[in-house]
Amino acid sequence: MATDSERVAILNGFGITIGDSIIGLQALRVAQELGAIPGRPLLFRRPGERPMVGAVYALAADFAETRPFPPGLVPERTLPPPWQPDHFAKLVDIRDFAFAPGFRGVAIIDYFLSHLGVVPERIDGARKRNSWLGSRIRTVVSLELPHDYVLVCPRTSIGLRDMPELIHDAILDWLLANSDAAVVTQARGPSYMVGRVVSVPSLASFAEMCGLVAGARLVVSTDTAMVHLADAFMIPCLAFFTTHDPQWR
Repeated sequence: MATDSERVAILNGFGITIGDSIIGLQALRVAQELGAIPGRPLLFRRPGERPMVGAVYALAADFAETRPFPPGLVPERTLPPPWQPDHFAKLVDIRDFAFAPGFRGVAIIDYFLSHLGVVPERIDGARKRNSWLGSRIRTVVSLELPHDYVLVCPRTSIGLRDMPELIHDAILDWLLANSDAAVVTQARGPSYMVGRVVSVPSLASFAEMCGLVAGARLVVSTDTAMVHLADAFMIPCLAFFTTHDPQWR
């Protein structure tokens, strides 16, 4: 087994949300395949993360080890790493990456790839897709869902990015009028849609979230986590972004 001095350490790898974590781990797999990140790196992560985020990293345990930030090192870039260079073979510091000037203007996976030592322009689109997750997760379906449905995901981990209620209701109306599939939403539709739209409660596990996405015909989402899960299970997805111009990425 390699010692820490022979391994790569990644600080804040890869953030605190499901979506960023899924994409960061895909970038890591590409970097490992190309030899830019050798072996099984150490991902130093914030303590107390949400269980569903932790579940993502548990699925990647064979190619990445997670550890909490050590004493004396904070998750923000307010202090330099306290280790000497010879404590690790390589140190990748992506603390506070969401606030980095270059983060907003590129595809998230390109940002991660570049910091892992890979030139994003040399990687074709197929290798940037979320291919690591789908074969690793055992999906769970704990709800009584229609046999054929379109899934609408209007809520995110950041309230500012939630789909406005009027837009959500308009999408439900359009789907009811133009699709022969049932309509399932993670929110509540207006009262006149009762009996026509299925509202699902909050899910208890990451496996249940994956099961909800994997069973859909189409996903319509403003939550990037659901977008990346749709890609993992090859489900077509229409993404709405309320705070980011799509041209930025």
